[in-house]
Amino acid sequence: MRRSDFWERLTAVLGDDYAPSWSRDVVLPALGATVEEAFERGEETVTVWRAVCEVVEVPSFLR
Repeated sequence: MRRSDFWERLTAVLGDDYAPSWSRDVVLPALGATVEEAFERGEETVTVWRAVCEVVEVPSFLR
């Protein structure tokens, strides 16, 4: 998964206004980090997306 795909999906789920702050503030239990922190430490985009899907209700077509 490309990083741009990740952001498109996260924005589709959380909205333009909420997605950026959510990605900085919410710690994903599976990673022990926020989205931003996970990317900074080099986590694969698909790994981060799967962690997001564990805590946010994501429509099946975006999984």
